[in-house]
Amino acid sequence: MSEDKTENKSEVARLLKQIDLAFEAAQLGISGLAEGAARHDFIKVKLEQVGVFEAQLATHVGIDEANRLVCEHYVLIIK
Repeated sequence: MSEDKTENKSEVARLLKQIDLAFEAAQLGISGLAEGAARHDFIKVKLEQVGVFEAQLATHVGIDEANRLVCEHYVLIIK
């Protein structure tokens, strides 16, 4: 495998891990003790981060695949 492909796979894996962490944090925000606007703002920020990571992911795998991967990870983490 060429170095470019290895770097690309590493970057895709890193972005997917960041997406998972943002979804996990949002999930904790949903089930956490905070209430009202602070809780909503926290979850909103985490989901906005997912959007940024998805855009970065799309530069490596294309927008359709990035969207599919984000949806797949969402379903796995947000229950």
